[in-house]
Amino acid sequence: MNKHLTVASLLAGAALLASVGVSAAAGKYTIGISNTVQGNGWREEMICAMKAQALASGEVAKLNIAHRNTDAAGQLEDIRNLISAKVDAIVVNPADPAGIKAGLEEATKAGIVVVAVDQAVTEPSAYIISNNQEQYAYLGAKWLFQQMGGKGEVFYMRGAAGASADSDRDKGFKKALAEFPDVKVAQEVFTGWQQDQAKQQILSFLATGTPINGIWTSGIDNVIVDALVEQQAPMVPVVGADNAGFVGQLNTVKGLVGAAVTNPGSIGGAGVTLALQILDGKKPAQQTVLVNPELWENATDAGKAKLKSAADPSLSPEWPVSISIPDWTTYTKDQIVACKGPGE
Repeated sequence: MNKHLTVASLLAGAALLASVGVSAAAGKYTIGISNTVQGNGWREEMICAMKAQALASGEVAKLNIAHRNTDAAGQLEDIRNLISAKVDAIVVNPADPAGIKAGLEEATKAGIVVVAVDQAVTEPSAYIISNNQEQYAYLGAKWLFQQMGGKGEVFYMRGAAGASADSDRDKGFKKALAEFPDVKVAQEVFTGWQQDQAKQQILSFLATGTPINGIWTSGIDNVIVDALVEQQAPMVPVVGADNAGFVGQLNTVKGLVGAAVTNPGSIGGAGVTLALQILDGKKPAQQTVLVNPELWENATDAGKAKLKSAADPSLSPEWPVSISIPDWTTYTKDQIVACKGPGE
């Protein structure tokens, strides 16, 4: 069984690794990347973080990137193509853990380091560095239900069906729901983590006239607030992620009470760092590393201050404002925004 580490518990180890220094020659490695969602701001930031960290490390000669909208079968094909290209490591955001398990096993047998980011995989040879998705949902849902006074109807807007991050978030949401028996789910939808789809879903729901007391979103958030404003609907409490657009709305939209739960897309850069550490012979003691989230809310003065300091209107509205992860990413803001990898 994998053991979980928090970032805080890794500080001592990270400091030790820093003291050892980089053992590989600059530009030595080729890193393969596999991602199955395009056009989603979070995933685009993840890809940019991977490029920026590869460049900043000085250890990566080339990135081989498979970045397209596809399913588990398509991702399995992409992974096998990366194996054929003889990359040194594959950093993957899995569409479905079971659907790509065979490809990850084949990669390991070929001597390729495999690191899954953002979501867990079932292949035991793979390393995982992920935001704690169950805790992400639990923190936001518990806060939301408290804001609802412990009762009422919630519109539950999930991510992509079959994705392990969505399954983990569902566990966290339902854990919080069990603590508030008078809170009921008015409707449950899968947004696919797509902005247009999520906005159409909330507009369709609002058109029914069904009353709700809160909205929980799986990180597709600013378009939900836009819909409430456009339709002049009741401004019920909304929970989303630390996306720049939503953080800005929490600071400025009149009547909006909400919370942003951190879910940095920069976990992609952390995955590149972990892959390079393993390639350099610095394998972590445990197979799984979890980055624990924070909740930033605008219902208290302290929360408002945090949101104000976190806001970054210079970023794309769909990008998380958490553009780096301490001890795991070393690129600058300019580098991640430029979104250029080695040789680009």
